[in-house]
Amino acid sequence: MTMAMRSLAIVAAAAALACSTATAADAEAGKKKVQEVCAACHGIDGAQPTTPEYPKLAGQYPDYLAKALRDYKSGQRKNPIMAGMAQGLTERDIENVSLYFYVQPSNLASKY
Repeated sequence: MTMAMRSLAIVAAAAALACSTATAADAEAGKKKVQEVCAACHGIDGAQPTTPEYPKLAGQYPDYLAKALRDYKSGQRKNPIMAGMAQGLTERDIENVSLYFYVQPSNLASKY
């Protein structure tokens, strides 16, 4: 995805959020939860994990991140560390954290 396309996607997502109901995800609330739960391993912006073994989350699609967190929480996806982290998250927390990481600038590289 080019920078122009990514910028357009972010603007479109922001516009959709502005037009949606009060139940929409809140990136600022997501940032607070990230500071409490995620930052120790993935970094505050999700772009600089504390070790190369931890994935970069900045710029990842929010539906992907939310599904992964729900799957860790339910046990469908197996990782004892992430299962423990996800257990304390509410559905609202999952939506907020997923949106927060999505809107962070990504430093993911593509081989193509």
